[in-house]
Amino acid sequence: MVAVFGGMIAIAVVAYASSRLQLPLVLGSFGASCVLLFGFPDSPFSQPRNVMGGHLLASLVGLVFLRLLGNAWWNMAPAAGCAIAGMQLTRTVHPPAGSNPLIVMLSGASWKFLITPTLCGVLALVGVALIVNNLRTGRAYPKYWW
Repeated sequence: MVAVFGGMIAIAVVAYASSRLQLPLVLGSFGASCVLLFGFPDSPFSQPRNVMGGHLLASLVGLVFLRLLGNAWWNMAPAAGCAIAGMQLTRTVHPPAGSNPLIVMLSGASWKFLITPTLCGVLALVGVALIVNNLRTGRAYPKYWW
């Protein structure tokens, strides 16, 4: 039940803030992030460093590929591959973030994409995870920050 309500609350917070502030804060990959954050909070993939770093790095890679090579279909594969490699090299692997370069390219995102929705949205998700995952006694989230 923690996973169900945690995911619902996290997406509700991001979606409400997006609506209220008139800013794009919802990212498709955030739903998958909630599966990890609330269903498997002890996983290395669910730790704040991985969630925040993975999303930011993958979005950045997508933006660099988009700006340098355009959003042609053939750029999507190397962008996703480089995002995966970058997350592995920086120890910030977060599987849902692997879709961010594709989202960036399909939407033709601008550099602002790093702030909204990526940074703001992921901070909200991790913030809700900190609260929800620590409500139960005997549970400590995160296992580590950096």
